[in-house]
Amino acid sequence: MRVSSLAHGFFALTLISLGVIGLVNGTFTPTWGGVPKELPGREVLAYACAAIALVSGVGLLLERMAATMSRALLVWFVAWLVLFRLSHFLFTPTAVDTWWGAADTSVMLAAALVLYVQCTGDRPDKGLRLARTLYGLALIPFGLAHFLYMKNTAPLVPSWLPWHTGWGYFTGGAFIAAGLAVITGVQARLAAMLAALQIALFTLLVWVPTVATGHPTPFQWIEFLDSWALTAGAWVVADSYRGFTVTRKNP
Repeated sequence: MRVSSLAHGFFALTLISLGVIGLVNGTFTPTWGGVPKELPGREVLAYACAAIALVSGVGLLLERMAATMSRALLVWFVAWLVLFRLSHFLFTPTAVDTWWGAADTSVMLAAALVLYVQCTGDRPDKGLRLARTLYGLALIPFGLAHFLYMKNTAPLVPSWLPWHTGWGYFTGGAFIAAGLAVITGVQARLAAMLAALQIALFTLLVWVPTVATGHPTPFQWIEFLDSWALTAGAWVVADSYRGFTVTRKNP
């Protein structure tokens, strides 16, 4: 077993966890959102997503399988973005949920692309540039959602912090600024790292305590899983700025 970084390992373990949860519950975890309820074979697709997450997560931890699994995961996320995220722009192009959903999948796709480059060594310059651009673009809708849904954002700020609305505006603005920095390349590494840290802190300070109560609502459970997955994805992209060692060449 050889893992290129802690971010790589955490992302793989996150996929394994999401896969197990999906198989046990027989439903889509938040990473696989956007599927129409009327889609035929929806339940089968949910199990397929869970199985792919589990198998690819395990594969990313195994040197002999890492290249193949990173390639399969990348293809799956690309297909998911096109079929179940970007397709929503045809019907509800101005809805915040449409933009958020596309951004959510874009972060995971960006992480999958980084790992694909790390595991295969295939066109690293172009691959990492594209991955970072996807990540930067995704951060902007995250920030806008804070402003547009401030009534929902402010109450999530931990009670021991003052100025809840102020924190909501600050974190929203920070996401937008970080996204623009990553896209333009101005202090991109710092911006990517701080954005990943912000997502991680949101997970730790908001959703972990909520779930730890033992009585989370379905909405809170979904938000926890989504924030956890985004933390893993953001960490992988931010970690790509420090350079990497190819774990396995293409055969």
